[in-house]
Amino acid sequence: MKKFSLGIIATLIAAVLLIPALTKARKVTASIGNVTLSSEPNKDTVSNNTYAALYDSLKLDQKGLSRQAFELALAGYNKLSASGKIKNNKLSIVDFSQASNKNRLYIIDVEKKKLLFNTLVAHGKNSGEAMAKKFSNTNESLQSSLGFYVTAEKYQGKHGLSLRLDGMEKSNSNARQRAVVMHGAGYVNESLAKSRGFIGRSWGCPAVNPELNEPIINAIGNGSCLFIYSPQEDYLAQSSFAKAVNTK
Repeated sequence: MKKFSLGIIATLIAAVLLIPALTKARKVTASIGNVTLSSEPNKDTVSNNTYAALYDSLKLDQKGLSRQAFELALAGYNKLSASGKIKNNKLSIVDFSQASNKNRLYIIDVEKKKLLFNTLVAHGKNSGEAMAKKFSNTNESLQSSLGFYVTAEKYQGKHGLSLRLDGMEKSNSNARQRAVVMHGAGYVNESLAKSRGFIGRSWGCPAVNPELNEPIINAIGNGSCLFIYSPQEDYLAQSSFAKAVNTK
């Protein structure tokens, strides 16, 4: 009887000691509103089941962002996060289904569920005038390249503070070689957008207004996700990121 009692006591003690470990394990995945974050390094992801809530809560439809662009961006963000490539929880979306006189750059703080920037962004000179319709990954094409990028190092260039981009897909793999970077440009401004219906164009870079250049680059530099989108069938058919989600 004594031995049996000692066994029960030992079991109870072990259970008590196990409670903190179980509590800690339950905290491995934390929910912040509609965003589910993993505590494992570099694997922060947004739950696919809650993307609509985030899209709606930020009123992105009212701001002109294509739902398809958002869904694809979210799928790509999750895929890059799972592979450990995302170090900075910002998701930037360039929606080329809109004309260049629209605020078609959306920068979202995924962790805080905030829309940090919604502003103008340029496309390549040879991609089109008001609308970007042609895309290339070829040197000296002066066209924009579709797909997912991971932001890299910041540097000072002829346009001031600039941000290197690493292409993650076949459609933008030459981004470094082509010097496709984010930088400020005087031709990206509201006056041009209003007076002639489109802003100036770059040599393929997603250029932004010089007044927003530094705050944007400081926010998204060093390992965030940038997605340049167009509902172009060729891109959607070949992109492994596009295939990761069933678009509506």
